[in-house]
Amino acid sequence: MFKLAKYLKPFIALIFAAIILLFVQAMCDLSLPDYMSNIVNKGIQQGGIESAVPEAVRQSTMDRLALFMNDNDKSEVLNNYTLIDKSNKDYDKYIEDYPTLAKEPIYRLNDIDKLETDKINSIMGKAFLAVSGIEKTKSEAKDGLIEFNGTKIPASADLFALIARQTAEQRNQISNSINERFAALGDNMITQAAVVPIKAEYIALGMDTDKIQSRYIMNSGFLMLLIALLSAACTVVVGLLAARVAAGLSRNLRKGLFTKVESFSNTEFDKFSTASLITRTTNDITQVQMLVIIMIRMVIYAPIMGAGGVIKALNKSSSMTWIIALAVVVLLGLILTVFVVAMPKFKIIQKLVDRLNLVTRENLTGMMVIRAFNTQSFEEKRFDIANRDLTDTNLFVNRVMVFMMPAMMLIMNGVTLLIVWVGAHQIAESAMQVGDMMAFMQYAMQILFSFLMLSMMFIMIPRASVSAQRIAEVLETEISIRDPKEPKHFDKVEGIIEFKNVTFRYPEAEGDAISNVSFKALPNQTTAFIGSTGSGKTTLINLIPRFYDVTAGQVLIDGIDVKEVTQHDLRERIGYIPQKGSLFSGTIESNLKYANESATIDDLNKAAEIAQALEFINEKPEGITAEISQGGTNVSGGQKQRLSIARALVKKPKIYIFDDSFSALDFKTDAALRKALKSQTEESTVLIVAQRISTIMNAEQIIVLEDGNVVGMGTHKELMKNCETYQEIALSQLSKEELA
Repeated sequence: MFKLAKYLKPFIALIFAAIILLFVQAMCDLSLPDYMSNIVNKGIQQGGIESAVPEAVRQSTMDRLALFMNDNDKSEVLNNYTLIDKSNKDYDKYIEDYPTLAKEPIYRLNDIDKLETDKINSIMGKAFLAVSGIEKTKSEAKDGLIEFNGTKIPASADLFALIARQTAEQRNQISNSINERFAALGDNMITQAAVVPIKAEYIALGMDTDKIQSRYIMNSGFLMLLIALLSAACTVVVGLLAARVAAGLSRNLRKGLFTKVESFSNTEFDKFSTASLITRTTNDITQVQMLVIIMIRMVIYAPIMGAGGVIKALNKSSSMTWIIALAVVVLLGLILTVFVVAMPKFKIIQKLVDRLNLVTRENLTGMMVIRAFNTQSFEEKRFDIANRDLTDTNLFVNRVMVFMMPAMMLIMNGVTLLIVWVGAHQIAESAMQVGDMMAFMQYAMQILFSFLMLSMMFIMIPRASVSAQRIAEVLETEISIRDPKEPKHFDKVEGIIEFKNVTFRYPEAEGDAISNVSFKALPNQTTAFIGSTGSGKTTLINLIPRFYDVTAGQVLIDGIDVKEVTQHDLRERIGYIPQKGSLFSGTIESNLKYANESATIDDLNKAAEIAQALEFINEKPEGITAEISQGGTNVSGGQKQRLSIARALVKKPKIYIFDDSFSALDFKTDAALRKALKSQTEESTVLIVAQRISTIMNAEQIIVLEDGNVVGMGTHKELMKNCETYQEIALSQLSKEELA
């Protein structure tokens, strides 16, 4: 994968934008359980009362609360409250909110920050609990007596007045005793316990407590909705950015692969099958594209959610983190098992896809041969084997992956039950609030999902890495035929071709295909090559346009080594007609213009006429605009060859190479075409590879090859006299009278 990282450079800005949005999304998702916890704890259980610091309290109540505070705490609390009575200028304003103000003064909380509120929260909460506890004791008194300082007194007695008459030291002892009593409770539990007396105080003040509760729940719910919408928006935008990055990367990789393959010489094509190159350009790039989307979407999001979830869960309850640790260990064990079982299969799948593509391509291109030999059932079995191998491997991987989902759900449901069971005990012991347990449960799920997402990504990485390696293998393939750094240029091409002691050996071959060949081909002449199958004819002429480079010796055009000019400049001067005519989907016109886009209709018609193709072109209703199907399957072999010859003629090059391009033509068409070619190519150098003696009899120079060696060179008459190999070939085709 790292080898392809450089192709991500154009998308760095999009990736950074996605990372920022993922961070925002993670923060939003991590905050939602907190809001839910607050709604349960504060909105429902506490009636919307957020802290043990009331916004207002009656003077009489404040006096009672102050009894259970030491001097420092009392001073701290009173500094944050303002006494409101009838003499206060804001009296009319506050009377509407606190109707009891008409009967007695009240203390109203100043505008203080959260830090200051938290500072006095515990003080006020404990004081409220102490006052509430005393009032509860009085209401539950038996026999109308209660115990105070070890003495039984009437329950109707004013305990608060008795406490007020205590010395400062005695009151401090009471305050310290209260602090010790509530030390086991956390601030949250103190606040929750103090809510009941605070709510009673609000009712005594004439405040609408239902409105306080509904306002808190509505505000919190509205904030949750906004955060959820922001998270959803981030999800959508990140998905869009990830898709754009992945699609752009795929586009660039496909372009890079296609450009690279276009620069391949035949040496490189011998290393890769066509089916494999197609798979690498399509299926392999799709695998990389899917991985990039998942990585952008999860590689940042999952760790943030995992780490953030752990921190948030610890804040809610540090005593239950062992549940998350246990679940993570079980989950990782499950994922590791799946990883070990499925991983070897991922590497096999891509090779099986190659095999399936190969069999399919061979069947489609060789359909006529298959039908001619009635081997449909054999090919069906061959395809079925390749298809079944791929299907069985995919099914195996899918079965393993499918097993993960129920196992994952079992783990998550087990974790949920365990959290509820442990949390219920802690709630019963006043060590945890209900909302905190619910939030802890959600954070546990977020943590597990984070590990699951990361694990799924690491399961997908090996398969995509196999694809990436296959793509990189093509992209990093060393091109054996390169343009020189300081190329020479043809000033004016005359077309003189010279081979000087040329030797060529195919890569990894044991012997030479061409051995020490030397000859010169001149303009206004036809140089022909003949020999038995495998003698090296096609190999020899492929060295001229540098489809291969010579192993030793030189190939010169007008005295310049073909290695010293650019491939484009070299091939611009050559008209090449391959042994197997190749046409492209489009029209006859587009195929002929392939050699010269600026060619006129007259040029196309003239080339078609010389190539003996005009007759069958005119027979088509659309004429030169008639459609050509992929590979030219809607024209015959002879028509395909004639159109290939016409395409080369449109180019009007100085050098023509005919690689057995007349083999599909009948003798009459062959003779007519060669006669017409003579006038068209009289100023050009013509090289012809042929099997028919009749095709090359009139050539000015005939070169006879055998096992890569030149065994004869001269005219037809000269070779009939002094070249035994040529004589054998000639006599096997024509009679002595026809050869004379």
